[in-house]
Amino acid sequence: MACLLHGTHRDAQRDSRHRALPAARARGVNPAQPVIRWHDASGLEQVLAWRSEAGAKPPARVIEADDTTRADAAWRLACEGTALLWRGDYHNARQLLQALGRRFERSRARRKWPDDRVAAFNLYRLGQAQRAHTLGALLVRFDAGWRLLAGRAPDVANACTQAWGECPEPCAVPLRDLLGAIGAHQWRERGVEVPALGARIHAHYGVFSPVRGEYIDLVAAAPLPADTRLAFDIGTGTGVLAALLARRGVERVLATDNAPRALACARDNIARLQLGDRVEPVEADLFPQGRAPLIVCNPPWLPGKAASTLERAVYDPDGAMLRGFLAGLCEHLAPGGEGWLILSDLAEHLGLRSREELLAAFDAAGLVVIDRLDVAPRHARTRDANDPLHAARAAEVTSLWRLAAARDAGFTRL
Repeated sequence: MACLLHGTHRDAQRDSRHRALPAARARGVNPAQPVIRWHDASGLEQVLAWRSEAGAKPPARVIEADDTTRADAAWRLACEGTALLWRGDYHNARQLLQALGRRFERSRARRKWPDDRVAAFNLYRLGQAQRAHTLGALLVRFDAGWRLLAGRAPDVANACTQAWGECPEPCAVPLRDLLGAIGAHQWRERGVEVPALGARIHAHYGVFSPVRGEYIDLVAAAPLPADTRLAFDIGTGTGVLAALLARRGVERVLATDNAPRALACARDNIARLQLGDRVEPVEADLFPQGRAPLIVCNPPWLPGKAASTLERAVYDPDGAMLRGFLAGLCEHLAPGGEGWLILSDLAEHLGLRSREELLAAFDAAGLVVIDRLDVAPRHARTRDANDPLHAARAAEVTSLWRLAAARDAGFTRL
């Protein structure tokens, strides 16, 4: 990879923080807030509060950049670990970020990918982390109240407040984070049409949007159990599956999640769809209290560490949510009930989990498969031959596994 991450000595970072704190107090910055420190054109030390959606540490070295900064110079500095605090035109900053992205893609295109699937996936993930780190080196400044300090700056206060809450003090934010907040605000305003639901779902910042509709179509097509008085939707996210179950005739749905953003998003969507009398978002780690005739779960599909809030909808560290759902399913299923597990086999094609391991997990949890519904993905990445993971994505199948407790009479293994 042409751009390598460079670490900074721990003692140097500690000394930098200690020198910055007195200056931070003098400028009204909360001493408990992480800060960046740099010297302006006149040589004076400046301090600004630091915010990062991914929880990244403040950059140890910061210099000012403006409309005269060339993309090649910015790329070299970002690769060396130097952050660039923008003091120019907002639209020029966006163009510079795009130029940095193109340089990264060119460097990745020259990479020889290993034949080993796991090694290729790990290299891909490393590259994504490097890309985020490098492109995250371009910073923008805000005044209190999320007023963007840049030439021709748009009013982004509403988008930033929706994403991150109030802004009581001036701060610096990676431009990539700001663009993510703006994009999320636009998606939240217009929503995503869900044909199976006959309505639009509005995803909040940090909550995975239901842009891939095939898993929703599976839930719409699966035959409901005879008892439709109650269902649990585990890890509800936007609440789309809970709403679909209610629209299909389930009398009451408990939709659980442990992320505050997801719960707020689900409540918003349920209210928009006027399903508040039938769907109740509940804060819980996996299962709510009691048993239900139908329990649905669409866990993150890939075992792995999530690098951001949004990635938690894709990556499941050590497969913890999948394993937790399977381990607790029998205990929470009503007699004769069904558990619906919606899962892609992309992890199998990447060599991260085998089909045998998944079936063994069903066995260990005392579950049997009574049916399986499959659908091929329709998203554009399955057709992108330049994607390093193209072969795995092209072979991907998403399945709805209908599971039952082996203890219940009348069920035989599929």
